[in-house]
Amino acid sequence: MSNVVAIVGRPNVGKSTFYNRLVGGREAITDDFSGVTRDRKYGFCEWGGKRFTVVDTGGFVAGSTDVFEEAIAQQVRVAVQEAAVILFMVDAQTGITDLDESMANLLRRTKKPVFLVVNKVDNFNNLLEANEFYGMGFEEVFFIASISGSGTGDLLDAVMEHVENVEPLETPLPKFAIIGRPNVGKSSLVNTLLGEERNIVTPIAGTTRDPIHTVYNKFGKEFILIDTAGIRKKAKVEEDLEFYSVMRAIRALEEADVCLLVLDASQGIEAQDLAIFSLAQKRHKGLVILVNKWDLVEDKQTNTLREYEAIIKKRLQPFNDVPVVFISVLEKQRIFDALEVSLQVYENRTRKIKTSELNEYMANVVEGTPPPSVKGRYPKFKYITQLPSHYPMFAYFVNNPKWVRDSYKQFLENKLREQFNFTGVPIELFMREK
Repeated sequence: MSNVVAIVGRPNVGKSTFYNRLVGGREAITDDFSGVTRDRKYGFCEWGGKRFTVVDTGGFVAGSTDVFEEAIAQQVRVAVQEAAVILFMVDAQTGITDLDESMANLLRRTKKPVFLVVNKVDNFNNLLEANEFYGMGFEEVFFIASISGSGTGDLLDAVMEHVENVEPLETPLPKFAIIGRPNVGKSSLVNTLLGEERNIVTPIAGTTRDPIHTVYNKFGKEFILIDTAGIRKKAKVEEDLEFYSVMRAIRALEEADVCLLVLDASQGIEAQDLAIFSLAQKRHKGLVILVNKWDLVEDKQTNTLREYEAIIKKRLQPFNDVPVVFISVLEKQRIFDALEVSLQVYENRTRKIKTSELNEYMANVVEGTPPPSVKGRYPKFKYITQLPSHYPMFAYFVNNPKWVRDSYKQFLENKLREQFNFTGVPIELFMREK
């Protein structure tokens, strides 16, 4: 991958702040607290007419026995392997530490270009003190202040000599967000689909903090998978970091085309799952229900799956035209079926129907089942058309829209779903006066 630039270093040197500056937004969570960034986070930066990928990594702590620090160190090693250029960031205000030396020892083994980036150099005195970093033995040393952007231009000019330009895709890839409560197996699902430890997985709720975007390109299928933080009730969100993680998960949901809501088979569908489902539905996203850990359900009978699905759809009412797939990430059962269903839902969401076809079908529907009267008056349907939108929207032209009851609107929606397959997709009907 000749266009990837990785930012690495020990905790709390300002890597995520620098990442946010490069990608032009507050995508990575930043805090004075050590270990905020955990998974590798990817973004795009444009400089000098070139477009390249930037990777933010967690703080590297060599030889740690902490479950998170050990997993973060592995993520950093992977980032170093896949990068074309490595930005090794250190902190001018604290000087050279043992953790900096550990990171330097790892980077000295690579033949890739390594730029030593001395951060937090925001005045002349800091610049004088920062000269000690030349003693680390790296040829390319740059002094910057990531919070203000000072020195960033010279660094990027040097980086541009080692990366290739990547043109943006003409047709944006479909985006699938994996959402749900904490610890239902979202990150494990992503790792299994990709065949690599892309995201850190632990039994501890709140492991994933930033939304993680990954391009899936296998078996002739290409789309973007977005792993998100688990969304809990507001009352249970106790720390600022988790609050921002949940906010970013909701933003990732808004960005997605299709949302894959992951449930825990042993817990069933709970109130918080319904709240997340409602959130995606109100934003008119495609929806797929994935019931994970199905292998752990004991005493399964012939009708267990069918009955479980019926319970889920009953709780989803009135919008229950949603596919339900029973999977086991651990046993790799039906996970690729889940992708096929998700792609079908994406196709349903982007479906465009000819106006002539719509009118021919709906004329027969209205004629076969006329709308009920309102105070002795009957609404007369003249015309229907699909509106230009990212999701299915239809406008019915009627002599008086106020005479069309909600129950009849639901009937018309159901008929549209039957004929044109909008499974997994919320659709919207508008009654307009002819």
